[in-house]
Amino acid sequence: MRMHRKSRLEERLAACSSVLTVADLSEKNMKIAALDRGSADICALFGNSNRVELEIGCGKGKFACETSLRDKRVNIIAVEKIANVLIEGCERAIEENIPNVRFINCAAEVLPKYLPAESVDTIYLNFSNPLPKCGYAKQRLTHPKFLEEYKLFLKKGGKIVQKTDDYDFFLFSLESFEKCGYAVEEKCFDLAALNDDRNIVTEHERHFMDMGKKIYRAVARL
Repeated sequence: MRMHRKSRLEERLAACSSVLTVADLSEKNMKIAALDRGSADICALFGNSNRVELEIGCGKGKFACETSLRDKRVNIIAVEKIANVLIEGCERAIEENIPNVRFINCAAEVLPKYLPAESVDTIYLNFSNPLPKCGYAKQRLTHPKFLEEYKLFLKKGGKIVQKTDDYDFFLFSLESFEKCGYAVEEKCFDLAALNDDRNIVTEHERHFMDMGKKIYRAVARL
């Protein structure tokens, strides 16, 4: 089912320019676009040198905004390729005057264009599309192709935190982490049972929990 395009979307995106970077889509070939290595000044972007955490596939921005509000000493960069979804997080950040969150409207493939080398402490992959159909594995955000890309901007000793409701995708991710040289520090097969008060429940997470599904979490360190 096609998502209804939000009214005045272009106008609303332009109004969020203080917190939003819109990807340069002039190069349609993702493989070629990914070769362009950017040198964005993150310190200038946030006005400080605090540690940086990145959420890839942030959806409406609930996790990114609430993580930013919870700890103002952390800078959060939230990435989402669908502008129609991303706009809600951008507008919330402006309305609530959240100083330590910024958004990038781009695909994961071109993130090295916008993030300097070894600039990110933590990557969050919250309920990424498991893409279970045969032939789609290379598009999963925990496929070795992406895990190698993350090494371009993840600090040595930095970590990836993944949450998913899909058991097969979780097992695939654990195997990919180890294959790419990440040390898997946590394998949680029922996040709700942990009663972890540090866990920020995303929109998808609440939906899956209400359905009675288990939530899986992995923490892998580079």
